[in-house]
Amino acid sequence: MRKILIVGAGQSGLQLALGLQSRGYEVTLMSNRTADEIRSGRVMSTQVMFDTALQHERDLQLNFWESQAPTIDGLGASVAAPDSSRPVDWVGKLDGYGQSIDQRVKMAGWMETFTQRGGQLVIHGAAVSDLDFFARTYDLVMVAAGKGELVSMFGRDVSRSPYDAPQRALAVSYVHGLGPRPEHPDFDAVRCNLVPGVGELFVMPTLTTSGRADILFLEGIPGGPLDVFQGVKDPAEHLSLTLELMERFTPWEYERARKVELTDAGGTLAGRYAPTVRNPIGRLPGGGLVLGVADVVVANDPITGQGSNAAAKCAASYLDSIVAHGDRPFDEAWMRSTFDGYWDIVRHATKWTNAMLGVPPEHVLALIGAAGRFPAVAHRFANGFNDPSDFENFFYEPEKTYAYLAQAEAEATGTA
Repeated sequence: MRKILIVGAGQSGLQLALGLQSRGYEVTLMSNRTADEIRSGRVMSTQVMFDTALQHERDLQLNFWESQAPTIDGLGASVAAPDSSRPVDWVGKLDGYGQSIDQRVKMAGWMETFTQRGGQLVIHGAAVSDLDFFARTYDLVMVAAGKGELVSMFGRDVSRSPYDAPQRALAVSYVHGLGPRPEHPDFDAVRCNLVPGVGELFVMPTLTTSGRADILFLEGIPGGPLDVFQGVKDPAEHLSLTLELMERFTPWEYERARKVELTDAGGTLAGRYAPTVRNPIGRLPGGGLVLGVADVVVANDPITGQGSNAAAKCAASYLDSIVAHGDRPFDEAWMRSTFDGYWDIVRHATKWTNAMLGVPPEHVLALIGAAGRFPAVAHRFANGFNDPSDFENFFYEPEKTYAYLAQAEAEATGTA
């Protein structure tokens, strides 16, 4: 039986550990927190997952909360004008629904499942020196903890990392009491509110420790009017500030948020990080090698909601690669090939995310505007969140965008 160590108990680490466990591998999981500490701690992310990523969980029968979590049936965009009006507003239906399950719920539950199934869980904040020792006793060591000392083992890939500084200041609030969007009260959707030159507000339904809730998620351009959460420690102050900014920049969302309350004292989060792609192999002082997983090696800004999706896809891709490798050694060539297989999937999300962080060019503005006139365009844009590779066909190059919009208009008007 092959012995594998996974450091980090997030979406990718736990999904991979449970998947390997189900295939008969002897898996040790290291986490710096217990399940109870995770469950009672602060929220960690926004984690909207779309159909392909959710299917990876279903394939492993890990979709424990699927019947409880609200289904996200659409994805819409609104664009704010300088006078805070809303000249663009649309929603596209998703072919397969998405869901958001608070990682405090999911990771705590998965961690308990891992131990109940006989997995070895070590509660310890691992350092490089620890991995130097473990690399001699395990067939494979993987690092799935995207923060802290261990990440420094994986050097930044300059050719794939166009930004060397954070492009957004992030602020999250989990709330109860949000009213429905009056335009579409009959189904739940992720709402992307774009405020040119200022940032974005995302509103999304979720399942949290206290049941159904909603997430208010601000992404502010650094130094701008949304970048005001540094140093805010009090959760009530965090929410109050969020609502003030919503009233100023997205009044249509503020109207349904007037009576919201935080889900719990740990229901806020603020921070920033530079989107970065890193080299996938870490070299230990004693000569051993470790493989980076998910956001350890590809950390995208959450503006396109790809983080948990990418983590699930990474875990699924790595699981297939490990199983297919059989009893052969997990050497450097295998590690690089395994990451390359994942990069071929995640590169589309990375390219799209980095594009969305910049000032949108005219053809992208035309595309977003056209989605308000042509439901087929809104549908295709919305479903790109599940499969970002489709954006290659109509998003990046003006010629492809305008050709697609001309086709969409012709089909809508019957002149095709």
